[in-house]
Amino acid sequence: MTDVLRRGRASLAFSFFAQGVAFALLVTRIPAVQDRYGVSDALLPAFLAAVPILAGVGSVTTEQLVKRVRPSRLLRWSQPVVLLALLGVGAGGHGQVAALAVALGVFGLAVGALDASMNMLGVSLQRSYGRSIMLSFHAVYSLGGIVGASLAWAGAHWHLALWVSYLPVVAVLLPATLVGSRWYVDGESRPVASGGRAPGGNVVFKLLLPLCLVMTFAYIGDSTVSNWSAKYLKDVLGSSEQLATVPYNVYMVTTLVGRTLGDLGVRRFGAVAVVRLGALVAAGGFAVVAVAPGAWVGMLGFTLLGLGLCVLVPQTFAAAGRLAFEHQGPGASDAAIARLNIFNYVGFLIGSPLVGALGDAWSYRGAMLVPMVLVLVTLGYARSFAAQPDRYGGGHERPRTADVGRGSNGL
Repeated sequence: MTDVLRRGRASLAFSFFAQGVAFALLVTRIPAVQDRYGVSDALLPAFLAAVPILAGVGSVTTEQLVKRVRPSRLLRWSQPVVLLALLGVGAGGHGQVAALAVALGVFGLAVGALDASMNMLGVSLQRSYGRSIMLSFHAVYSLGGIVGASLAWAGAHWHLALWVSYLPVVAVLLPATLVGSRWYVDGESRPVASGGRAPGGNVVFKLLLPLCLVMTFAYIGDSTVSNWSAKYLKDVLGSSEQLATVPYNVYMVTTLVGRTLGDLGVRRFGAVAVVRLGALVAAGGFAVVAVAPGAWVGMLGFTLLGLGLCVLVPQTFAAAGRLAFEHQGPGASDAAIARLNIFNYVGFLIGSPLVGALGDAWSYRGAMLVPMVLVLVTLGYARSFAAQPDRYGGGHERPRTADVGRGSNGL
């Protein structure tokens, strides 16, 4: 394996880590953001919904931009914008709701471009490596989320102003990501003509539809855990308020563990087997949560959810890029990932309101069965994760001569 690829993998992994830190710092301090700006409870949901909606717009825009601009260049400049927008969220004061709207709007648009371009580079690097490495990138993202949540806890514990919490993080991550971006590797060489279209840019939506559904269902499950685990443990299972904060942390840790080990599973048993096992474990986790007699059994269910759900999203990105590459050529892979990335935000938008509405109208135990069924539907689409033909270590291609040794700086 060339030094170019090794550096490319390390620099991209750091980009995933930085994004995990930044996103966790935002979402875990939402109550503090609300208090700082004086946002009403009625207005807060609109702000929260705007971020994933604008992220979807950013992802769609990225699909068009990669016909002319390499993904490495989009990632190089979108990540600093995300970090500066995070700092902007923390810099405003009471009553400056318009400033908050602008900062969150910029954050959302940049996150869409960032998520899409990061995964484009991850998929092309995996193709160059000729073996599964995609889960390792998402494992580093989970690690960043744990670090970001821990920093947010420290800021809340010491009653630090938001800008005081955010500024040191941005001051470290911003120059580090800019320096690391020198070694991004775009993967396959694509001719890109001004005013023209990259070869294979029209991705057949029918080809991607099963994977779009899997992505949506996975994020419905993920948003159920992030938004409802604390309330479920406290209000349904009768835990203390302190214990109710634990399930999400456990979920993040088990997500990190599952993704760290997941690439080995894909190499040995293939992507189809890993996705099927992940879906079954996640569905079992939801079932345990739904029937749990007490808080500790509920904790077991959330632990299973982390181990099961964690493999679905990285493998869905990898499968989309591979299918588009096989059917339409290099340019189609990036477009497929950008389009698939939209359903990340669709699932996030649907999941929390769906569980909340079902919980109020029926019961929260019953509501947990809905994401369980949706995750089980993934089993019907598992064959979409197999390469055609599946010959190299779980469905991944051998490195292509055009795939290796080509960095974002022309190496």
